[in-house]
Amino acid sequence: MGAQSTNQRKKVTLGTLRSLHRKREPITVMTAHDFPSAHVADHAGMDVILVGDSLAMVALGMEDTNEILMDEMLLHCRSVARATKSAFTVGDLPMGSYEISPEQALASAIRFVKEGRVQSVKLEGGKEMAPTIRKITTAGIPVLGHIGLTPQRQNALGGFRVQGKTSNGALSILEDAMAIQEAGCYAMVVEAVPAEVAALITEKLSIPTIGIGAGNGCSGQVLVQIDMAGNFPPGRFLPKFVKKYGDVWGETLRAIEAYRDEVKSRQYPAPEHTYPISSNELEDFTKAIEGS
Repeated sequence: MGAQSTNQRKKVTLGTLRSLHRKREPITVMTAHDFPSAHVADHAGMDVILVGDSLAMVALGMEDTNEILMDEMLLHCRSVARATKSAFTVGDLPMGSYEISPEQALASAIRFVKEGRVQSVKLEGGKEMAPTIRKITTAGIPVLGHIGLTPQRQNALGGFRVQGKTSNGALSILEDAMAIQEAGCYAMVVEAVPAEVAALITEKLSIPTIGIGAGNGCSGQVLVQIDMAGNFPPGRFLPKFVKKYGDVWGETLRAIEAYRDEVKSRQYPAPEHTYPISSNELEDFTKAIEGS
């Protein structure tokens, strides 16, 4: 890690992200779902920390992201916010909290900022969400868009499928991108889109794209921390776009197994892990017990 990852950094703001985009320096985004995961992501120098609704599956064991509730997301946002000193923070509006009307979406976004203590909200959808995005941004809350594969709509999309694989499909994604940019998004996640399509869309926009499964031509990248750190048991499905940078599961498993073995064999706790008592005090205590 470089000096930036260990020393106190300046707080990342929208201005910082715009500056990175102007310089064509990739923007780094990582998910976090609690205090420890946010603490390490912030310490590692992430530009943006996203409290993604993916925590429904990776942190709460739910079947998909659609199960998580507003209050659950707010709890996790607060935990992440407490740990994050430098990165820009984003909270993911859960399904059911913004689709009914722009007014509902604004009310939810306000709760995320006031109760969740995040600096921005993320919502899924393209051109149909433009009025909602405009409503939120007009109220002064930054919005991170999300186009391409939108997991909250997986049932309508026929599952987790790559989007934009045809000319018409790619044009539709471009239309979505232009619409939500015009509505006021400061950036957008582009998920599961062919790399060439994502790169061309990125060049057409004046705001950053954050790719996940969308190739190296985006303005930045985001991954789910649990996935990229390898904090899951062997055999778990990983999307094609995930690179496993560590083996947190394996290291944690080895540590817990070693602890189990040392407790069973009475190797732990060793003398260096215990608190002393003077021989005189111990003798007095022993006599007191024997005399009772």
